[in-house]
Amino acid sequence: MRRAIVSGSAFEERIGYARAVVDGDRVHVSGTTGFDYASMTISGDVVEQAEQCLRNIGAALAEAGCTFADVVRVRYLLPAREDFEPCRPVLRRTFARVRPAATMTVCGLADERMRIEIEVDARRGTVAAGPGSALRIEPVEGDAMVEEWRHVHNVIVPPAAMTLAEARERTGRNRLANAYLDDVLVGCSTLRPPGGEERVATVIARVLPAYRGRGIGTALYEAGLGHARELGAGAVETVVLAANAEGLRFAGARGFVEKERYVLDGERDEWVDLRLAATPA
Repeated sequence: MRRAIVSGSAFEERIGYARAVVDGDRVHVSGTTGFDYASMTISGDVVEQAEQCLRNIGAALAEAGCTFADVVRVRYLLPAREDFEPCRPVLRRTFARVRPAATMTVCGLADERMRIEIEVDARRGTVAAGPGSALRIEPVEGDAMVEEWRHVHNVIVPPAAMTLAEARERTGRNRLANAYLDDVLVGCSTLRPPGGEERVATVIARVLPAYRGRGIGTALYEAGLGHARELGAGAVETVVLAANAEGLRFAGARGFVEKERYVLDGERDEWVDLRLAATPA
């Protein structure tokens, strides 16, 4: 079946195209630039544009039911050849494990503010648990899904283990989601809505140990970041148990910088608050 995915970009409406098209198990993402499509603003820095390109692409892939781990082809389009080298570390963080086929082309782009455009093709099922499986990220609704979310949360952060009642209470103030490979529960996420003068949102992604290293955490994070932008977040933070070295590495690889460490009253475990170095736009 063929399905179009739109991001809300003004360009899509004016020109008449979709951010991505799902055609069976294949996903084709249009050339994507560094605009924040919610505000239609763009940074003047090429590296920040590359980071935003990947956030936009990640959100489209997540809606299509896949992740960067499913990408088989990537094309980089830049007006200035010298701009490609400073972008390489950002691109490597996303694609080094995936190793898609890639092409870089020097060419003019539609708007002089655009300094890089990225286009990808993906095939759903690369991160599958079995033949034909695909990643789904679903909002938590009902006690069955709350219990699944609680299970993942308690496996990943046992010092903060919740009861079902406590998990239910979270649904009233946070946006909770579960991740599935077909019907297999593989992870969950939390989005605490923006608050305070800085409009800080908190995005937390959790993946069960058996399913790590497949791009699922990245998909959960990108989906959460997209929702944070939709809610008008001025900054994005995450929180990781200090003993979770893998979680800290994951956050650091995605641009989060340590803000503070602390121990809650009456507890022994140390927690780390981190803030996304770049703006959520």
